[in-house]
Amino acid sequence: MFDPVAMAQRLGEGLLSFPVTHFDAEGAFQEGPFRQHCAWMLEHELSGLFAAGGTGEFFSLTPDEVAAVVRAAVAERKAGVPVISGCGYGTAIAVDIARKAEAAGADGILLLPPYLVGSKQEGLAAHIEAVCRSTGLGVIVYNRDNAVVNDETLASLCERNPNLVGYKDGVGDIELMARIYSRMGDRLTYIGGLPTAETFATPYLTMGVTTYSSAIFNFLPQWALEFYKAVRAGNHAHVQQQLRDFVLPYIALRNRGRGYAVSIVKAGCRVIGRDAGPVRTPLSDLSAAEDAELAALIAKVAPYALPVTA
Repeated sequence: MFDPVAMAQRLGEGLLSFPVTHFDAEGAFQEGPFRQHCAWMLEHELSGLFAAGGTGEFFSLTPDEVAAVVRAAVAERKAGVPVISGCGYGTAIAVDIARKAEAAGADGILLLPPYLVGSKQEGLAAHIEAVCRSTGLGVIVYNRDNAVVNDETLASLCERNPNLVGYKDGVGDIELMARIYSRMGDRLTYIGGLPTAETFATPYLTMGVTTYSSAIFNFLPQWALEFYKAVRAGNHAHVQQQLRDFVLPYIALRNRGRGYAVSIVKAGCRVIGRDAGPVRTPLSDLSAAEDAELAALIAKVAPYALPVTA
């Protein structure tokens, strides 16, 4: 539906959603419930749906499962909303995933860090370029963890690869972000990708980052949209109130357990009556007591927290 440039421009116009991936008790992908969840999310105002991303447990999926998840998301496609596939691991696997995502109908690729190893800028550049050249889809590079490209590397990659159209920041290095935006300007669409991105949305907006990935959208879509609109409108009073009342306590609960960044989102889905199943190991779910704490926290942001029926 979108060429790379149009896809990137559309992403920058509004809020982005990263749906969880639905599993049964044995950890098998549940296509039907996942499709229902995507369809429900797409009833709301979105600029992009990222299937099999970090919140979707990309790191726990096989390449074939990534393609299956993407196909399921594409089946619920909504006009004007691009579907982006997670992609990553080593170069050969990432190239394979990119091609499978394109065949599954994705509009773009979010390239997560390679598995385990650190590397020089030259190695990262070769990895990113191999993925860009393997597909006609638009590619968004995710700067985080062991895959942090600098502004010079990114500019060189953009010169050689016209389908490299997006930059997602998961590092929080303000100086690096400033250098990249100053150098690249409108050549890229910039996405906030730090955990619980709402926390950083206002300062990042002043640096040219017009959108971010909202995991909270999975269980509080209307709240997430109102928060995003308040950020874009400069309604600092609303933003600060919601940070105090919900986001910061939510982060405190998330920080109690390693790997809870995904687990707490699935817990939120359970709380509102849209159970997405357990997380896959090595992650672990929140305890029943922690689920109850999250339920009480969600109730504080009513009317956005009213339970829904499946």
